[in-house]
Amino acid sequence: MSIFGRLKKIFYFPIAYYFAVFAKVRLLLWKPIVVVITGSSGKTTLLHMIASQLGDTAKYSFKANSSYGIPFDILGLKRESLTVLEWPKLFLFTPFIVFKPLPKQKIYIAEVDCDRVFEGKFLGKLLKPNITLWINTTKTHSMNFESKSKRVGKDILSVITEEFGQLAKNTKDLVIYNQDSKNLQNFIKKMKVKQLGVSRKDFEIKYNISFKGTEFYIDKTKYSFAYLLPEVTFYQIIMCCELVNLLGTKMDLKFKNFKAPPGRSSIFKGIRNTTLVDSTYNSNLDSMKVILQLFDQLKSENKWIVVGDMLEQGKNEIEEHKKLAEIINTYNFDKVVLMGPRVGKIVSPLVENSVVFEMPDKVLSFLKENLKGEEAILFKGARFLEGVVGALLLNKSNSKNLVRREKVWQKRREKFGL
Repeated sequence: MSIFGRLKKIFYFPIAYYFAVFAKVRLLLWKPIVVVITGSSGKTTLLHMIASQLGDTAKYSFKANSSYGIPFDILGLKRESLTVLEWPKLFLFTPFIVFKPLPKQKIYIAEVDCDRVFEGKFLGKLLKPNITLWINTTKTHSMNFESKSKRVGKDILSVITEEFGQLAKNTKDLVIYNQDSKNLQNFIKKMKVKQLGVSRKDFEIKYNISFKGTEFYIDKTKYSFAYLLPEVTFYQIIMCCELVNLLGTKMDLKFKNFKAPPGRSSIFKGIRNTTLVDSTYNSNLDSMKVILQLFDQLKSENKWIVVGDMLEQGKNEIEEHKKLAEIINTYNFDKVVLMGPRVGKIVSPLVENSVVFEMPDKVLSFLKENLKGEEAILFKGARFLEGVVGALLLNKSNSKNLVRREKVWQKRREKFGL
């Protein structure tokens, strides 16, 4: 780890406390009903689902889910350039922001991630949620939990679950959770807070998907979306329904106001009449499994996948990438394009007829040279794959709907020829 990385790790929470103190004061003055959405994946989709139902009756932590993002969102602070030059201004202005006019909304919906040790406890104590919606836990950001896993003698998934569980522990009224997850179930059952488990076995489910959108029939009630959503989104739909009912609002079964967040299976028209499925927000084994299954279910004559490394896997890196190869091999995609040192070294030897590139500009060159037309192409993973999607868009104005639009990311993409 670099010196900068060590310093960041040491001072991460002490500095976050500075902003959290003022955010706590503002929360005490505001007194909203606090709803926390948490889990390893699917949080932002659920946040947008709820926003489509509640509209402007609630305030939402869009683009904020961390120990800095949440206090910033409560205080109304924004980072524009994501550079260190912003910090002095943020430190100076924060005390004066606390007593500015409070939001009119009396409900605060906060998406909360726990990608490092102590984050769940930190944000749980800050927010003290009335209701927590806990979707799942998987091995995301595993490397950040390795030292604690070794120290306490527990497997990494249990340690990650316990971190997310701190939000549930700090919940006042109700925890709605994925009852089909043994990790969640084992943790939740030890708590005294009121609980509501969501399990597939309690519902009759039918699922239809096409490039036009997704339909769920849950106990014969139809829910429609003009976006691609995996079948596991069932949990988010039920959690959304439960919350809307608790807050006394009528459900819109067609989700007319729902807009999927960038990089989560968005569909775009590409050059040469191709169809681009953009899932470049992030990547872990569970999300890979879900999106590859979704893509396989779509009807198309010629399907290509472009898959990047799964980052921050730590000591599980080799094992997780070998499992990824097994998942890819269960499907018959017409072309498998791999990008990055991990998929190149671990996945490629296990996936027949795959092609490997180290950097995204090489992937872009390969696609431009080899696409014949009419292909459906799935992009899954980070490492600037959104730049490849952007370069292949038929309508370049759609680039505003891709992930990582900030200037700092634009400059990094430019360095890689995108």
